[in-house]
Amino acid sequence: MRSSASVRVPATSANLGPGFDSVGLALRLHDEYRVSLLAEPQVEVLFEAGGDGVPADASNLVVRSLRAGMERFGVPADAGIRLTCRNVIPHGRGLGSSAAAIVGGVSLAAALSGSAQSQDILQLAAELEGHPDNVAACLLGGYVIAWSDGPVFRATRLVINQRLEPVLFIPSQTSPTEEARQALPQQVPLPDAAFNAGRAALLTAALTQAPELLLAATEDRLHQEQRRGVYPQAMALVDELRGRGVPACVSGAGPSVLAFSIDGAELPTVGGFDMLRPGFDDRGATSPS
Repeated sequence: MRSSASVRVPATSANLGPGFDSVGLALRLHDEYRVSLLAEPQVEVLFEAGGDGVPADASNLVVRSLRAGMERFGVPADAGIRLTCRNVIPHGRGLGSSAAAIVGGVSLAAALSGSAQSQDILQLAAELEGHPDNVAACLLGGYVIAWSDGPVFRATRLVINQRLEPVLFIPSQTSPTEEARQALPQQVPLPDAAFNAGRAALLTAALTQAPELLLAATEDRLHQEQRRGVYPQAMALVDELRGRGVPACVSGAGPSVLAFSIDGAELPTVGGFDMLRPGFDDRGATSPS
């Protein structure tokens, strides 16, 4: 049992077009968290960066995830904690800020326990998040395919082709994940389901072996068009980029847009969005150096 721990967690982009709730990748944009156990049962949350609008009490998502991990992994759950956060991942932009907070909190608890393994962290983080794609990418890095065997969450990690570079278009406005999910229908036509199954399989080949297939591989019929009303500017940008032959999709629940540069190709700047080229993160959650 340890009395302190630290973790560095990456931003993530999920869905990637057709892989709804099942695929994601990690980006070199990181939050960092440090925790110390205290003798008194209080909760202290300090911010080195990015604290605006983030709770500084026990309702903080990192704290809640840390507490859940402490209970799961046998760390005294009534211990006081001092949490220090350096938040860089934008909130409410479809870049996995909640997954980073959850993986960060659970990873801190695992480090304190000295015994929890990667699968233990993935299982609890996915339970807390409700789906495994973002948390798996955040934990493992690279490109991940995630699924569940009944109540057990699983993930496998693949290496992204070096010819690819991620390009983010990040708007100033936010889009709550719950609002985006409420826009989805409960049933989809069989041809659309078959279309997405084929494109999701193609996506793995394109990201790992054949980037020239990525424009077709990022096509989707299940969720992006259905949520156009939630983030019309993002969908207009996706349409524009794809019309120019650039593989592009909505990042997670939006409203950021993820595009891919192949072989160093330049992408156009777009009004109303900040462009960021963060690179892929191939390490996932780690202890900061």
